[in-house]
Amino acid sequence: MALRLGIDTGGTYTDAVLVDDNNKVLLAVKSLTTRHDLSIGIGESLRQIPTSHLGQIELVSLSTTLTTNAVVEGNGAPVCALLAGLSETQVSKSGLRDILEDEQIIRLAGGHDASGKQLNALDEVAARAAIAANKDKVSAFSVSAQFGVRNPSHEVRLQALVRELTGLPVTCGHELATSLGAPRRALTASLNARMIPFIQALIEAVKAILQDL
Repeated sequence: MALRLGIDTGGTYTDAVLVDDNNKVLLAVKSLTTRHDLSIGIGESLRQIPTSHLGQIELVSLSTTLTTNAVVEGNGAPVCALLAGLSETQVSKSGLRDILEDEQIIRLAGGHDASGKQLNALDEVAARAAIAANKDKVSAFSVSAQFGVRNPSHEVRLQALVRELTGLPVTCGHELATSLGAPRRALTASLNARMIPFIQALIEAVKAILQDL
């Protein structure tokens, strides 16, 4: 019998539920959520599952309020935002300075118009310099370009440069939103990038627990 395991870490409790092929709940367990290290509470829940069931699990689904809580509390990993074609006014309106240091907000020449036509060539020389200057100071990068949802080529190129030069996680604005509001899209990309290292660590911890069990 193939089973599915659902894990949810909430603000107070961490729940684990086993469901069979008929969507019948076979087992539901919980433990206190350990905010300082979510993997501890997850491990305590999973260790309540009989070993006879563990080998039958073929799918694991993990959900968490970690990201929501972190955004509300103003927490997150350090991020560098690469902004192609955005004006100083747009940066000021974006709210980026509420979550990032000024030196981690990098405006670059580039961007497109509303039809997707390039307005200015992407300044790859400045981009490479900014990436090199920040790679040891941040845990992730975010990328957003003027009208990137109409033509994401500058965002895609900046993403490739970050991966080439640092290997760090990088989030592009066009991957997350289709709206034309460049300032809000830039903020969304940065908020997402701030959470990636936390989520990566959580997923790796859960994988290690499952492997151990």
